[in-house]
Amino acid sequence: MTEFTHFNQAGEAHMVNVGEKSITHRVAIAAGSIHMQAQTLDMIMAGDHKKGDVLGISRIAGIMAAKKTSDLVPLCHPLALTRVEIDFETHVDESRVDCTATVETRGQTGVEMEALTAVQIALLTIYDMCKAVDKGMVMDNIRLQEKLGGKSGHWKREV
Repeated sequence: MTEFTHFNQAGEAHMVNVGEKSITHRVAIAAGSIHMQAQTLDMIMAGDHKKGDVLGISRIAGIMAAKKTSDLVPLCHPLALTRVEIDFETHVDESRVDCTATVETRGQTGVEMEALTAVQIALLTIYDMCKAVDKGMVMDNIRLQEKLGGKSGHWKREV
């Protein structure tokens, strides 16, 4: 097992020095789900929610969140992202919306945190927009699916 990288020799939290790392193409894909009542999903899919296009607004929120990750997670580096894509898949039979975020950059550190943040904020925005009709929604299974680039190379979650 490798060591935690966000602690220095004295055990104090610090921002990892990435200055000597190579600039490489980096990609991270994260995913998660939100479960809700069937009528809530019906409203989202019909587009007749009084607050507007729930998935469209949540997509924008996820993109914004990826761009602001270093403002939210204390030891993350600010990154120049080259791509943020947020995709939603609805599952009527399970009253669920799945969210997948793909984030890319060319840089010295990975974009896993940006992808994970994008998923969580996109799902949280769905919750926020629908909580008036369904306070019991549950977000779960938020995870990194895959990452490419950097010294550690390619990693993919096994199903």
